[in-house]
Amino acid sequence: MIVRKRVGGAVAAVAVTLDDAASRALERLALSAKAQVREALRARIVLAAADGLANAETARDLGVSVYTVRKWRGRFAEHGIQGLKDAGRSGRPRVYDGKVRVAVVVAATSTPAHPAATWTHRAIAERVAQTVSAYIPPSQVGRIIAELDLKPHKIRGWLTRRDTPDF
Repeated sequence: MIVRKRVGGAVAAVAVTLDDAASRALERLALSAKAQVREALRARIVLAAADGLANAETARDLGVSVYTVRKWRGRFAEHGIQGLKDAGRSGRPRVYDGKVRVAVVVAATSTPAHPAATWTHRAIAERVAQTVSAYIPPSQVGRIIAELDLKPHKIRGWLTRRDTPDF
């Protein structure tokens, strides 16, 4: 928990102290060309706070609001470097429950019906509709398969291909 002291009528800024490892990590992040811009900005805010700059001065120097400086300074004081990452967001609730997702995986990893050599998203959706009694669009099947990094066309080896009966 962060304790903010009152100085006169205003609340004093949260004190930020850095050890050598945190200072090096923040400097690398602030100067990184590959880091996200928002993460580099947050690192610069914390480094300025550790140098003793006031919130208003830091905000003016970095071109952000005082509230932004106050937020990231406080998060760092409370959670360390992990506090500079974006908070998780709940997002939209899933439309299809775990049963449908499992049915997609089961269908995608099983052998397709006889004339077909490999699964298509439409064929998987039809199989899931039969087993779970719920319609799922082929595009959603594709999203579930991609999210789980499944490759139904590669699961069975070349010996199980039925598109060339003479093989």
